[in-house]
Amino acid sequence: MTDLGALAARRAELRDRYVRAVRPPSTGRGVHHLALICSDPQVTIEFYDGLLGFPIVELFENRDYPGGTHFFFDIGAGNMLAFFDFPGLGLVDVPEGLGGVQHVAISVTDEEFEAAKRRLDAADIAYLGPDRGVEESIYFKDPDGIQVELIRQPLMEMPESAPEER
Repeated sequence: MTDLGALAARRAELRDRYVRAVRPPSTGRGVHHLALICSDPQVTIEFYDGLLGFPIVELFENRDYPGGTHFFFDIGAGNMLAFFDFPGLGLVDVPEGLGGVQHVAISVTDEEFEAAKRRLDAADIAYLGPDRGVEESIYFKDPDGIQVELIRQPLMEMPESAPEER
């Protein structure tokens, strides 16, 4: 059985050791793109561009896999979400596990958060929301089972450490 007290103490130790009250500047400029794999580019484009409103901004042949497609969506703030397909490779669904993607969290405005819920409802796409105890987020799966979180929290702000008033 897992010792929850020991895990909490370990988290506290890590937080005290590594989280700084004043954030130093990062050596990175931001996420250029996060690359994921899809089974069908058209279905993926219709989901991310058509349903979620993240414009597709580039599409070309995958330079590492002839015949494959590499394409990008603008998810705001100069960041992109990219997808590859690998036709004929025989890829299979993967379970959630070490080294895998648990979810992709994308910040949206309050208005877009509510509009996205309406679009997901209209498309009959199930999502988890406040029943998880987090009022700021909804979670749902894309056509290939990738979990997406839309969060109405500003960038670089976490619900657990957000100011009391928004």
